[in-house]
Amino acid sequence: MSVVNAKCPNCGASIQLDNERSEGFCSYCGSKIKVEEAQKLMIQGTVKVDTSDELANLYQIARRAKDADNSENAHKYYDMILVKDPNSWEATFYVTYYQAMQCKIAGIWSAANSLLNCEAPVLELVKNTVSKGEWENVISEIYIRLTTLSSMLFNASKNHFYSIDIQIRDNYGQEYINNAHATVFLMYTLGDLLVEKLGDEYGHIAALCWKDGIDIHKNFIYLLNGKEKDLAIIDKYVSCIKKYDSTYVKPEIQTVLNTNSGCYIATSIYGSYDCPQVWTLRRFRDNTLDNYWTGRSFIKTYYAISPTLVKWFGESSIFKGIFTPILNHIVSTLKKRGVSDMPYNDKY
Repeated sequence: MSVVNAKCPNCGASIQLDNERSEGFCSYCGSKIKVEEAQKLMIQGTVKVDTSDELANLYQIARRAKDADNSENAHKYYDMILVKDPNSWEATFYVTYYQAMQCKIAGIWSAANSLLNCEAPVLELVKNTVSKGEWENVISEIYIRLTTLSSMLFNASKNHFYSIDIQIRDNYGQEYINNAHATVFLMYTLGDLLVEKLGDEYGHIAALCWKDGIDIHKNFIYLLNGKEKDLAIIDKYVSCIKKYDSTYVKPEIQTVLNTNSGCYIATSIYGSYDCPQVWTLRRFRDNTLDNYWTGRSFIKTYYAISPTLVKWFGESSIFKGIFTPILNHIVSTLKKRGVSDMPYNDKY
């Protein structure tokens, strides 16, 4: 075999090809290329190569990986498409999307902001390269992907925050708030851009984006020191939504820690009625204790006494010092016995 030095016309990488063959493949981007043209590029600089077949194959493989929820392969092949077709809205969007899908807890803020920053370029590409008759389908696809991911990133951040030991959790409060805000504005901004770039015709999808943003936003308002700015933002988007959906009703916003909704002591200790530890305890209360008269008697006694205990002693270090290890031990034991800590709606 006679090996020659050449340059890939698609990604520009320096490669080696078999001179005895008329065609070969780039070892970097996988493109099928003609040996003679790749050699010319090494010497002359630029050669126009028809990559339509390779692109069609890459789109097929990338979409297959996307449909199979194979984030790693989807990212890989969309990245290869972007090298060949930088004006592809699909590749531009999904390269960033799948990077975000694979992020760790510490990377949530960065991942959400990377997606937010790609929204405007992606919509501009849709506007300029996609026929108007296809806009609805494309925008719906982008919306579904982003609302699912924003919810996933928020819940991951929230669950991580409430899994941290109560004694040191406050040290991570700002990180959780930053992550939560990033996921909220991912949806608010998408709604804004849809109306700005594509017009009121897409206001119905914009309204869905703003609703999803509010549904996340309302979950952490009570943790904020300065709530007025965030409450004003919510009110702004409520008004935006009503322009396209007059039936929309603003959800109730919890501005202070709610210890009157049940599981009083646990809510006071863990900081939220909706967190993994309290979900475990509520599940045990409804699915086990409530099935026996002794359990029901305990529940009644607990709800008669605990509100007063929390009201008078809930903020004291002694109260938390006594009940935190007790509840941690109970939650740990219940989880070992198979009681889930996934989100839970009360039985009654």
